[in-house]
Amino acid sequence: MKNILIGGAWPYANGSLHIGHIAALLPGDIIARYHRAIGNRVFYVSGSDCHGTPVAIRAKQEGKTPGAVSDFYHAQFVDVFNKLGFSYDLYTKTSDRLHIKYVQEFHRKLYEGGYIHERTVKQAFCQSCNKVLTDRLIVGKCPACGAATRGDQCDACNEVLDVDTVVDAKCSECGSSLAFGETTQLYLEISKLTSELTEYLNDHKKWRKNAIAFTKRYIDEGLRDRAITRDLDWGIDVPKAGYENKKIYIWAENVLGYLSASAILCAERNIPFVELFGADAGPGAGGNADADANARHYYVHGKDNIPFHTIILPSLLLAHGGGFCGGFHLPDDIISSEYLTLERRKISTSQNWAVWARDIIDRYNPDALRYFFIANGPEKRDTDFSWREFVERNNNELLGAYGNFVHRTLSFIIKYQGGAVPEAEANSELQKRITAAFGVIGRKIEDGHLNDALDDAFELVRFGNKYFDSGKPWKTRKENEIECGATIFNCVQLIANLVVLLEPFLPFSSAKIRGWFHIDNSWEVKSIPVGFCIPAPEILFERLDKKVAEDEVAKLLSQKTV
Repeated sequence: MKNILIGGAWPYANGSLHIGHIAALLPGDIIARYHRAIGNRVFYVSGSDCHGTPVAIRAKQEGKTPGAVSDFYHAQFVDVFNKLGFSYDLYTKTSDRLHIKYVQEFHRKLYEGGYIHERTVKQAFCQSCNKVLTDRLIVGKCPACGAATRGDQCDACNEVLDVDTVVDAKCSECGSSLAFGETTQLYLEISKLTSELTEYLNDHKKWRKNAIAFTKRYIDEGLRDRAITRDLDWGIDVPKAGYENKKIYIWAENVLGYLSASAILCAERNIPFVELFGADAGPGAGGNADADANARHYYVHGKDNIPFHTIILPSLLLAHGGGFCGGFHLPDDIISSEYLTLERRKISTSQNWAVWARDIIDRYNPDALRYFFIANGPEKRDTDFSWREFVERNNNELLGAYGNFVHRTLSFIIKYQGGAVPEAEANSELQKRITAAFGVIGRKIEDGHLNDALDDAFELVRFGNKYFDSGKPWKTRKENEIECGATIFNCVQLIANLVVLLEPFLPFSSAKIRGWFHIDNSWEVKSIPVGFCIPAPEILFERLDKKVAEDEVAKLLSQKTV
C-alpha cells in the first residue's frame, strides 16, 4: 500500500467557480478514486484560498470584511464540489487556524536556514488614493511580452513580476501614475537553488509538456529571488520580530496548504506525517528513508499555476528541509491542464462570459458534466466548451452508447428471463479483454492520461453494444435459448466490470449500478453469478433536447457585459 497525496489547486475565495476551474481540478478526483480502488492510502486535499489582495478587493467592493467574503465563497465551493462528486478527504481553507499555525511554524524554521534574507525594495504608492498598493492593484504592461498585466503575474505569458518592473505602471483603482517608496521585506533566495531545481526538472521527464516547458523557461531565464512578506492588512502574520505590521505573501503560504491539510489528516488517522512527506517532514518528525519511496504526490491545477508547483513549492520545501538529502518529498506528478474556452471565446469573469458552476450543478446530471469535462477536457491542448457538443455527447455517448447498453441488457432479463441472470459460461475472449482493460485503463489514470483512459473504457462500451447486436438475443430467445443466454450472461459480466472501470469518471451512475449488482468498487475483475436477480433498471441518463444548447447560448449572450 502506497501513500498517495493528491493536491488540488486552491481556488481564490473572491468569486464563484466557473467551468474552467472544474475542468482543471476534476482530474484530481478521478486519480484519487482510482488509487482508493486499488487499495492505496489516499490523501486528497485542497481548500479555499482566503487571503491576499483579490479577497480584500472583493470585500471592499461589497462593503464586507475579507473574512465574511471568503467564508461565503468557501461555503459555495464546498457545495459545488460535493454536488459534482469531488471526494476530497479534506477540503479546508487558508483562514483555518490549523493552517495558520502550520504555516507560521514552517516559516519560523525557514527563517533559520540559509535561504532567507532581508532586502530593502521599492514599494508602490498611489498619491491620489493615498495608500500603498499591493501587486494586484497595479496595472501596466508586462516587461517580458508587452501584454496588459497586473503587477503580480502576466496572464499572457505567465511571467512572475516585480512591481517596479511593470512598464507604465498605474493604480488600478484611479488610473494615476505611481510613486515608489522603500520598505524592507524577507526574500526567499530561489536563485541559490538553481542546480537543485534543474536536477529536479531533469528527473521528471514524464510531466505534461506545458509543465516541462514553463519550468525550463523559468530556469533558463535565470531564477529570481522572491519576496515572502508584504505590507498587507489581510493574511497570516509574519512570525518574526520587527515584522509585526506585515503579512506572509500569499504565494508563500497557500501552497503550504497541501502540507497543513495533510498534517491534519495524518493526525486524524494516527499516521506519522513523515510517512507521507518524506524523511524529515518537519520539526521532531524523525527519519525514515523508506517513507519517501512509498509515497507519490500529484498536484492538479491549470496552466497558469505551473510555476507555483514546479518552482515555488519545491523551493520552499528545499529551503526549509535543507536539500534533497533528508528533506521534504517534492512533487512527483504535475497534472497541469491547458486552457478551456467557452463557445470559442476566452472565459472572462469581468465580462461575465462564463458558465458558473453553481448555475449548472442542479440543472444537469453531474456524471454528464464530469464526462464532458474529461472527454473534451484541456488535457493536452486548449479545448472549447460548446453547449451544442455537450448536448450531443450526452445524447450519443452517455445515453446512446453506455446507458443504452446497460438498459437494453437488464430490461431484456426482466422481460424475457424472469429477472435472473441466465445460465451460461463466460466468454474467454471477452474475459481476456476485460482483464486487459483493468491494467491498461488503470495505468493511464495513474499516469494522468485521463482522456485516453476514458476513451478506452468507452471503446469497451461500444464493443458491448456490438456484442449484443451480433448475438441478436431478441431473435435467439425463440430459436436458440442457450445462445441467447450466453449473449445476455456475458453482457451482464461486461456491464459489471464497466461500472468499476468508469466509477472514477462517473461515480453517481456507477454507484447506482453497483447497488443493483451488489458489488464493490475494488479495481479487479467482477463476476455476476448465474441466477442473480436483477432489479428493474432505472434511467441513468436523460436525453437533452437540442433547444437546451440554444437556450444556454442565449443566456450567455444576454449576461455578457462589455
